[in-house]
Amino acid sequence: MEERNLTVIREFVLLGLPSSVEQQHLLSVLFLCTYLVTTLGNTFIIMTTGFDSHLHSPMYFFLGNLAFVDICFTSTTVPRMVVSILTGTKTISFAACLTQLFFFVSFVNMDSLLLCVMAYDRYVAICQPLRYTATMNLRLCVQLVAALWLVTYLHALLHTSLIAHLSFCASNIIHHFFCDLNPLLQLSCSDVSFNVMIIFAVGGLLALTPLVCILVSYGLIFSTVLKITSTQGKQRAVSTCGCHLSAVVLFYGTAIAVYFSPSSSHTPESDTLSTFMYSVVAPMLNPFIYTLRNKDMKRGLQKILSRCTVFQQQ
Repeated sequence: MEERNLTVIREFVLLGLPSSVEQQHLLSVLFLCTYLVTTLGNTFIIMTTGFDSHLHSPMYFFLGNLAFVDICFTSTTVPRMVVSILTGTKTISFAACLTQLFFFVSFVNMDSLLLCVMAYDRYVAICQPLRYTATMNLRLCVQLVAALWLVTYLHALLHTSLIAHLSFCASNIIHHFFCDLNPLLQLSCSDVSFNVMIIFAVGGLLALTPLVCILVSYGLIFSTVLKITSTQGKQRAVSTCGCHLSAVVLFYGTAIAVYFSPSSSHTPESDTLSTFMYSVVAPMLNPFIYTLRNKDMKRGLQKILSRCTVFQQQ
């Protein structure tokens, strides 16, 4: 019990980005700009899908939820990292570290599961258009999102609880810009074999199942698209699939590189770069991916901006 109490009050040192002090300050500015773009872009998506009645459909309902999760996702790590670099305060308490880990795991899993649900939505819309309204009704969409939040919170609670029972008696320096699973496991002087097994078993199931469902959904979508005789219809379907698959590849490719590669291949530089790609870059690019080539979103966004302009003039 005494050892656990010491663990609870222990402070970790987040080294941040693996670079010189001058480079860290430049990168912190880059991170801050990226965060502002992410927040602004995803906020516009939430406002557009919420206020434009033409966008009150399952696809845009899920897109609005994805935008909200992306804001929370980046807010979990980036603001604290920027403040840490600018103020020079790199310590974080064990409780705060666990809290950050809990929300990060929750949002990263919610992101992947929403990508899966969005792929299924596109599958029903393209492959079973006559059943789309009956299948993807509002009640089902709300129930799906609620169930996803429950699953992600339980999964995050599992990892957080396992980390909380580890002992940290050697170094307290985390070679990362936030509290993540792999850096914490590498610091522990306890036997972490069970934690690693849970990451590969439960985490692998939760991460790879949505990916498989996405690939199967889009395989069926492409087989249906090939049967479409209209060139315009094919181009629209392929464009939608291409944008979504780009987001999927960016998110899953970098996440798998961090969590499911051999431990011997983990270095602070590679982990930080991969984590930066799926936790910062991907949420920033999602608003562009899902709006620049979507005419309905463009029109909705123009309405929101015109309303804001009129309100300012008044």
